[in-house]
Amino acid sequence: MDCVFCKIIKGEIPSSKVYEDEKMIIIKDINPQTPIHLLMIPKEHFKGVAEMSAKQSVILGEMFKRLGELERELGLKDGYRIIVNKGENGCQTVPHLHVHILGGKKLNEQMV
Repeated sequence: MDCVFCKIIKGEIPSSKVYEDEKMIIIKDINPQTPIHLLMIPKEHFKGVAEMSAKQSVILGEMFKRLGELERELGLKDGYRIIVNKGENGCQTVPHLHVHILGGKKLNEQMV
């Protein structure tokens, strides 16, 4: 598979990893839009929310639960925004589901 996130997960491409467990990794975005801009990526490859299986949806739910437990450790205790882009019109540039986590400052309502 020629997926950049799969290669990052396998260690074939370097990344600024801030967290890893058996289900996911969290890395720093290489083009940050806010002081804290992280990507939460499931280790199992699936393109997006429309393509995920019931098992994958459970994993995604567990990832969000773990994110809530990591808020303080990741510097997100004062709040953050989570975004999942889907498809070309949604600006999904890597066809592997991933969650953008934006924080580190007061976000305006127009910022997406």
